[in-house]
Amino acid sequence: MRVVAGRLGGRKLQSPNSSVTRPTSDRVRESLFSTLGPIDGSAVLDLFAGSGALAIEALSRGAARAVLVERDRGAATVIAANLAALGLSEPQARLIRGSAQKALEQAAAASETYDLLFLDPPYRHAAMLGGDAAKLIEAILAPDARVVTESDRRQPLELELPMIDERRYGDTLIRIHQR
Repeated sequence: MRVVAGRLGGRKLQSPNSSVTRPTSDRVRESLFSTLGPIDGSAVLDLFAGSGALAIEALSRGAARAVLVERDRGAATVIAANLAALGLSEPQARLIRGSAQKALEQAAAASETYDLLFLDPPYRHAAMLGGDAAKLIEAILAPDARVVTESDRRQPLELELPMIDERRYGDTLIRIHQR
């Protein structure tokens, strides 16, 4: 796995050794970021960050800052190693070791807003994004913010935001929503 493009393009990334973590492939990331277009100056939140590849790709392509949230200890250790290897540190890149729900609650309480949100939960936890989490997500979105969801095509992750794009890569479904 590697950073596809931008100032860190070509640099290698570690991937967690876990059956729970499914890093987004280079091909899917390349297509996704081509679809997103310019993200210069964006504030990014990557919930369920896994290896950190999505947020790192965003930073490489011009995002101003990224917050990466990961609950799994092994995956969080890999993210920290990837950030260190690439010279990414606070305030540009911040790792939160904990649950997505708690990170959303803290962001909403601090009135933080994000221009780009990545949601790629373990497929069995996708239902967690309903109810209170969905309200918190909407509370932290900047005007015109985009939310990218990655899910199994047979069990799409549903949000109540308008969907502006949908792409399928094998069993993976990527949806882009915009506020």
